[in-house]
Amino acid sequence: MAGRSASRAEIVNLDLAPIGNGRIAALVNTQGRIVWWCFPRLDSDPVFSNLLAGDEEKGFCDVVMHEQTTARAQYVRNTAIVETVLEDSNGNAVRITDFAPRFLRFERAFHPAQIIRRIEPLRGLPRVTIRLRPTFNYGQPAQMAAIGSNHIRYSGGADVLRLTTDAPLSYIAHETPFALTHPVTMILGSDEPLEASVDSVAREFLDRTRNYWLGWVRGLGIPLDWQSAIIRAAITLKLCHFEETGAIIAAHTTSLPEAPGTQRNWDYRFCWLRDAFFVISALNRLGATQTMEGYLNYITTIAVDTEPPLQPVYGIVHNQPLTERIATDLAGYRGMGPVRVGNQAAEQTQHDAYGSVILGAAHMFIDERLPGMGDASLFRRLEPLGRQARRVYLEPDAGPWEYRGRTRIHTHSATMCWVACDRLARLGGLLSLEDRAGYWRGHADKIRNEILERSWSPKWGAIAGALDHDDLDASALLMAEFGMLRADDERFRRTVEVIGRELNRNGFIMRYTSDDDFGAPETAFLVCQFWYADALASIGETGRARDLFTDVLSRTNSFGLLSEDIHPTTGELWGNIPQTYCMAGIINTGMKLSRSWEDAWAAG
Repeated sequence: MAGRSASRAEIVNLDLAPIGNGRIAALVNTQGRIVWWCFPRLDSDPVFSNLLAGDEEKGFCDVVMHEQTTARAQYVRNTAIVETVLEDSNGNAVRITDFAPRFLRFERAFHPAQIIRRIEPLRGLPRVTIRLRPTFNYGQPAQMAAIGSNHIRYSGGADVLRLTTDAPLSYIAHETPFALTHPVTMILGSDEPLEASVDSVAREFLDRTRNYWLGWVRGLGIPLDWQSAIIRAAITLKLCHFEETGAIIAAHTTSLPEAPGTQRNWDYRFCWLRDAFFVISALNRLGATQTMEGYLNYITTIAVDTEPPLQPVYGIVHNQPLTERIATDLAGYRGMGPVRVGNQAAEQTQHDAYGSVILGAAHMFIDERLPGMGDASLFRRLEPLGRQARRVYLEPDAGPWEYRGRTRIHTHSATMCWVACDRLARLGGLLSLEDRAGYWRGHADKIRNEILERSWSPKWGAIAGALDHDDLDASALLMAEFGMLRADDERFRRTVEVIGRELNRNGFIMRYTSDDDFGAPETAFLVCQFWYADALASIGETGRARDLFTDVLSRTNSFGLLSEDIHPTTGELWGNIPQTYCMAGIINTGMKLSRSWEDAWAAG
């Protein structure tokens, strides 16, 4: 594995940490600035939009310390609470604690559209300025609508943002420096008054939120190796879960470019059906059954409420349109626009959706932990998806990478159509519906034979990315995972070897290297590292797989998170963050490759 070309300190590495609670999420940087917050839910207008504001100083909340010299930020262990410590040249120090309330209240989940910021003097008499500059309508500065006795209301969009605080309101309104002699609290959220003092509410909510996360982590089934990385990935995956509907978004952000200056900028605040298998596998392995059940309910609702064809991506409320538009009041990350709202991929034809939904829903038939098991009625509601997969598996589509300017019969899409028929055959047998099992088995076998014949590239001696084409594609690494080929099949071994050689760029596996709508890809899609590690392990190359996985973990930002892409030369992270695909990959691959607890004890 090639060494790094730059140290972490030399790389602008998307050093952002999400806080959240199943309804909202915000991103905090290493200086304690909240740079992104969609309010009042995960896919809403960002009231903190600084991440995409270019050079404009808008859309954030921060604490400016007079003569500051250092800043250190980290998660409170096993929680979604971030602590930032600022120090100045005179030895004064301030601690900022950021979190979104999350705990049980009145025997149900309490997770308001609210974030809380505690600012405490640690040493000396620090001098600070609190700056609060929200935006509405994707980048338009908010208006200070009203100042009350202990609150400020900000307006300008569909929702009013209310700050309730025990800090001097005039100091915040005028961004005036002041001596921090005692802790102050900022509670940001809906335009509702508090039921008690700001300080007591914040302290109670902090204690209960900390206890919630510690208790949730204690209930996870984790492996021996890489425990902290897998725990952080699990918490992050839960922060991408919109609990009200069960949807899990691909990332908290929009329009962080896949590579510098390329306009490969997409809105990922939605739920891709393609992710279902990987996310559910991760949640299942962790034993996070409630989150898994919510997600299963979401995709099952889509399956039974939607007539084919399926969209590849849905909103967190599945029947809402995702029409794509450009937000002109935001310059983009580092000025690299455009900033997109919505995603045109919802209008694309992507045939892998059928297999993705059925593969995910299959857990409802086999996982005895779930309170409501799948039955013959649900099976019959899934069969129309199988019939659509049977019809379209040889029709061109946009493929798993969502090409906007071309269509092919992509191997992955066709494979997932086979998955739909294959899993229906298995479920039919499980339910003793022998006629339906035989029906779907016949179609699955026919589809499989045609895919394997037409996807084989004599040029490479490997499975190609599309039928009757030679271009290689990293998605072929999943064929053993899905059962299209056995891991000990020579065709799969050859495919792993060829992809590992031909798509490798400085130790990173590119998803493909041929030109697409925007030219040749510059960055590597990080989930391909996990697919490659899994494939290596499946063919017996466990040592290489572990080395690769360990290297990927070393590429995380300072909070242990991965975005979508990485530059294979600079090591810089690019793309939307945190990337659900990658965080699920940390869990799935880590748990496959870890030593067992029994082996560790046996080794002494």
